Amino acid sequence: MPTSTVEKEARDKMAGAIRALDEEFVTLRTGRASAGLLDAVVVQAYGAPSPINAIATISIPDARTITIQPWDRNMVAPIEKAIMAANLGFTPNNDGRMIRINVPQLTEERRKELVKKAHGMAEKCRVAVRNVRRHCNEELKRMEKAKEISENENAIAQEKIQKITDEKIAEIDKHMAAKEKEVMEV
Repeated sequence: MPTSTVEKEARDKMAGAIRALDEEFVTLRTGRASAGLLDAVVVQAYGAPSPINAIATISIPDARTITIQPWDRNMVAPIEKAIMAANLGFTPNNDGRMIRINVPQLTEERRKELVKKAHGMAEKCRVAVRNVRRHCNEELKRMEKAKEISENENAIAQEKIQKITDEKIAEIDKHMAAKEKEVMEV
């Protein structure tokens, strides 16, 4: 296996960690409405747990409102119950056909808590990126020991992997700064 394969693996796995971070960031509540806020909510539908978007249409008519239109009217009450149970900090209103959620403005204290949580998520992602680097470096050392690559090739490849790691850590920091700005925005 040439060193370029190890470098490609490092780049792919690190990019995957960043995609996972972005998906986690979507679940963090900012001051504006987002369908991603309901991603963690699971509804008991037809005897099986289902995400809301599998049994209803979620739309965002304005910056502070989420509407949920179940495909089956009998699901209005179970969806409302699941949202309440998820303890997301808002109360759903139902008119029998559709559920409306007004997303309240966040307090300064709650914003700071969310930023702290986002920093924790970003740090987990940095650790994942560093673990990928360590795994790839171990693979390169194994390849050198097995005489598949020379000592020089190993050193060059490890340098490239370190450069990729630095790029990905900087990318994580950029995503974190953007999320922090979004959360702290009034």
